[in-house]
Order: sequence, then C-alpha cells, then structure tokens
Amino acid sequence: MWSAGVKETEENNMDLQNKKVLVFGTGISGIAAAQLLEKMGALPVLFDGNTELKKEDIREKLDGTEAEIYLGELPQDTAEQLSLVVLSPGVPTDLPLVNALRERGLPIWGEIELAYENSRGDVLAVTGTNGKTTTTSLLGAIMKHARDSVFVVGNIGVPYTQMVTQTTEDSVTVAEISSFQLETIEAFRPKVSAILNITPDHLNRHHTMEEYIRVKELITLNQTPEDTCVLNYEDEILREFGKSLSCRVIFFSSLRTLEKGISLNGDRIEYRDGDTVIPFCSTGELKLPGRHNYENVMAAAAMALAYGVSVEDICYVLKRFTAVEHRIEFVAEVDGVAYYNDSKGTNPDAAIKGIQAMDRPTLLIGGGYDKNSDYEEWIQAFDGKVRYLVLIGQTREKIKEAAERCGFTDTVLADTFEEAFDFCAGHARRGDAVLLSPACASWGMFPNYEVRGKVFKELVHKLEHRPE
Repeated sequence: MWSAGVKETEENNMDLQNKKVLVFGTGISGIAAAQLLEKMGALPVLFDGNTELKKEDIREKLDGTEAEIYLGELPQDTAEQLSLVVLSPGVPTDLPLVNALRERGLPIWGEIELAYENSRGDVLAVTGTNGKTTTTSLLGAIMKHARDSVFVVGNIGVPYTQMVTQTTEDSVTVAEISSFQLETIEAFRPKVSAILNITPDHLNRHHTMEEYIRVKELITLNQTPEDTCVLNYEDEILREFGKSLSCRVIFFSSLRTLEKGISLNGDRIEYRDGDTVIPFCSTGELKLPGRHNYENVMAAAAMALAYGVSVEDICYVLKRFTAVEHRIEFVAEVDGVAYYNDSKGTNPDAAIKGIQAMDRPTLLIGGGYDKNSDYEEWIQAFDGKVRYLVLIGQTREKIKEAAERCGFTDTVLADTFEEAFDFCAGHARRGDAVLLSPACASWGMFPNYEVRGKVFKELVHKLEHRPE
C-alpha cells in the first residue's frame, strides 16, 4: 500500500485508513480520486446522480479499484458511515445532498484538496478567467526544462490525484485551477500562485460576480509572506486585491512599463525591481501571437522567476513554446481560406481574444451552452472583421438578439455543428478565415471543448483531402 506524504496542517491530519469516503462524480477526476483513496487505505464510495450511467462502464474505468458504486440515490445507511466527502469539480457545492452531508458535520473537500494533502513537493498554481491553459502549459514547459521532477495537472486535463503517488519532496507540481476547484480548498497553499484576469464567467454556478471574484481570490487563502502571487496590473479588481495580500506580489502589464513587476517596454518583455532591470526577450521572438499571449508569457515568466528559475532557462523555453491545442490554433489553409480552432474560447472575453487575433475577413462559428453570459461586448469587438456569425446550440437565439441590438445582422442559425461548418466552408472566399470561437461551453452538443475542437479539425482535414 502506498504511504501518503501527508502535509502537516492544523486543519487536516485525517487518517482515512479503512474509512468510507464518498467521491461525488464519476468523471476523470472522480475516478482518479477513488483510485488514490484506495491506495491510501480508504474505502471509496463512488456516487453519481445520473441514472443513465452504467455501473459496469464505471467499474471498467476504475481499473481494479474495489469502490462501491451508487447511481441516482445514495443509501441512507451508506451516508451514515462516511468520514469524508470528495467533490468532483463539476458538482455544485450547494446541491441538497451536499448540504445534507455538510450538515452532518462531514468535511467537504474537492479533488484538488485531497491531492494537495497527500502530495509532496511544491505547487505552482494558475487561475483566472482566460489564459489558464496556455500559462500553465508554458510554466510547465519552463519547469520541466529547469527541474527534474515536474507534473502538470488540474483543469488542464490530468487530475492532480492521478499524479500524487509519483511526487517526491523535490517535485514541482504546476496546476491549472478553476473556480470550481477553488470552492472546496481548505489547506491548499501554492508556493507561487497567479490570477491572470477576472471577467464574467460561470455565473450559472456562482450566481453573482462578487461570489465568482471571491472564489478566484481563494487561491491565495493560505499563502504567507514566504510565498508569491502574480497578478494582472491592468485588471482593476486584481490591482486592488494585491494591496490586501500578505504574500509577495508581482504585477504584470501589457499596457505600461511597471517600475516594479514584469511588463512590456516597447516590444521588450522585462522585469524591473527599482533600479534592477532583467530583460527576457522581444515579442518578435515569441511564437505566441497577440497581446493576451504576451500577458500569459509574462505571468509564466514571473512565476518561474519567483520560484528561482534562471532567466536563461526561462528565455530558452519562451522562444520555443508554441500555441496550445484548441486556443487560436491554426489548423490548415484550404483553397486560400485559413481555418482556426479556438474551441477553448468558452466565454465572451476569451472569444474576444480570438477575433482580435484574426487579420482577415472572418466567418465565425459561435454558440453552445448558456452560462448566463452577456454577448454584446463580444459582438462589438468584431470591428468589421466578421462576414458571417454562424450560431449553434442553446444560445443561438440569445446571441442573435444580442447581435441585432449591436447592429450586426449577418447571422445564420444552424441546427448542427456540421451544418455550421459546411455553411462557412461554402461561403468563405480566398483570403478569408473560418474561426471556431464559440464564446460558450460545449455541453449539450459535445462532452467538452476538446472534442468540439477535434471535430472541427477533422472537418477541416476532410476538406483538405476531398477529391477534386
């Protein structure tokens, strides 16, 4: 049996040996959490409210883990035997069952908290509404170049709990942390954290902007003066938040040269601390286009620098790092039309970055699951570039109405993703771009944004190889 390197905290010194632990959610995070719990000697109970799931499919994913599995309803006698509840990120913390378990005095952790409590080494954690995946991937690449034992985990696709048993005291875990994951932290303490930006998102889950901001800022909850938080100076919420922190704060800015912090001086990215100036590289040396990407680069560089990585190691990776899949990703050019996959543009602010990166007339595919977003600012950012806005999914009528209020009328409603793609491919002219940047989540049409992006790329590649 694996022996956990449990972190010493006043809050959580929990012995889970032979204790029943409820894992709520049977997705990738839930499966990984159940597997880790069994390695710790606990007795995992896997639960999902979705009665359409099949126990045999879940059992197959567990790969030998002897967890109890319940679907639809949790038996009362099982609930009474629990010592801990571990929520998957997609499970709202205010569900009636979660509230009932909380009222019984049970600790409610998330998968991130469970992993942190049982991992070794330091954690570098990134959150923010947009740019998390690119910044996390870039920081992970820097750390892998500079250190021997590095794990890149979290909302980026690899559950933190899946890698815990491989960590050592010398390990560095680079984690992308969503607001859903931050809701349930207790002792989680990154050595270096970053909040890249905060714009409206996930309001269907957090209900108010104030709550969304509060949850994002929880990433610094347990940081001390020995730790560092990297913040976006151009985000007024974060600029003000930085004044209240007890940990060291490093600001970054893409719009002004900071006397203290990392910023753009002309086309040069440099770190300043009073009289000390540390140059990194020029924007022309980067393979990541756009101001939003310069911000991601500065955040990752600042985090690595704060952790003690040399400027030489940081710059080596900055100049070689290429775009993350599904984030303004160039797919191919077919008959003079450039196709871009920005499936990770799952909210209006992210989608604004996508359209701003286009330098040619664009046919834009948007729409999907409604997260109670406002789309007018996105429409206004089209700036004359969008020839057609082709809309799909639950939000298509809502976005069309927003477009009309903004004076944009070149909208097309499609019943399927393939129909939207075919319209764009059929109406695009040489010199145009076709951009998938939906401003919405994929749920309802696809299991996640990755699948949506892959389907888009498959359709592009079919165009490439169609018979003449």
